[in-house]
Amino acid sequence: MRTTLTIEDTLVSELKKRAHEAGKPFKQVVNETLLVGLQQKTVRKTKSSAYRLKPASLGAPLAGISLDKALHLADELEDISLRAKLEQRK
Repeated sequence: MRTTLTIEDTLVSELKKRAHEAGKPFKQVVNETLLVGLQQKTVRKTKSSAYRLKPASLGAPLAGISLDKALHLADELEDISLRAKLEQRK
């Protein structure tokens, strides 16, 4: 089948180099490379397993910190961080 592809210049250069080194036509090297890439992707799909997350304890919150207002706390911490960065610029 004929088709038109837009291939990045660096890839074209590498493919042409491989074709020259192997003494094969450019078209054949492109087809072989695509086939190898597709086969590797298929193998990865069959070997992958379910992702498992191992929980870890982060400990209790520090004294005086209420987690009831976690977003407010996050805002305050971000403000403190920004102030510190601005102070370093002076």
